[in-house]
Amino acid sequence: MLIRPAVISVLALVAAAILALPARSMAADRPAVDLALLLAVDISGSIDPDEARLQREGYARAIADPAVVKAITGGIHGRIAIAYFEWADSYTQTPLLDWTLVADQAGADAVARRLLAVPITTARRTSISGAIRHAIPRFADLPFAPLRRVLDISGDGPNNDGEPVDLARDAALAAGIAINGLPIMNGRPNTWGFPVLPDLDRYYEGCVIGGPGAFVVVAEGFETFGVAVRRKLILEIAATPAWPLPPAGPRVIRAQTSGGYDKGCDIGERQSREFWRRRFDQ
Repeated sequence: MLIRPAVISVLALVAAAILALPARSMAADRPAVDLALLLAVDISGSIDPDEARLQREGYARAIADPAVVKAITGGIHGRIAIAYFEWADSYTQTPLLDWTLVADQAGADAVARRLLAVPITTARRTSISGAIRHAIPRFADLPFAPLRRVLDISGDGPNNDGEPVDLARDAALAAGIAINGLPIMNGRPNTWGFPVLPDLDRYYEGCVIGGPGAFVVVAEGFETFGVAVRRKLILEIAATPAWPLPPAGPRVIRAQTSGGYDKGCDIGERQSREFWRRRFDQ
């Protein structure tokens, strides 16, 4: 029996509508949020346990700060999704907090308590690129529908493990993820004697951050880390940073519109090779 073209067209429309139902249902089941913010925190070999504790406490206190909560509740939807992991080498990324909705002071306080309840650990080497690669699928699995997706990376040294950092950054930007940074200007070699990068802020600007409105907030040491985190969270969440910012408080650097980092984004890898060459030659 022949089926008329008109009947085939109707059946095709019905089938398309049925196939579209799960997608629509799934979208409806994902609460809208102003921001999906993934915090990536350095626990590599250049950071000792006391410094790792200062970082963790800095993030916990900043998230629960009333000014940060005010920025959260002042958005279009009045809520954000936040997640947190710590990273070191290209194989070490430890999630401490899965995607969590924060819409008020109680929610922010709960996140802070959860972060502080996890034991402090550290590991060796620094793979910013590994942290970025870990982050990309985390955004793909979001149970929320954000207006913006931001990866927030803090650390005290350049990439020296895994793939080149600028390649990982470009992959994140292509996936619609903006990257902001919080370089910690520690100013001293780590316990292994590995050299520091004196212009780490410029390295982050040229090699790590990117995307719409991307910026760096500079922490001048671990002691002031909490203040820098608080300022960065407010700017990220509000999404309306005023340029130029008032001189008081941690420095803020906007992403470059052209050019890069004059020492090359592989400076950390070159430092690492030279460091180990000298160690083996002794």
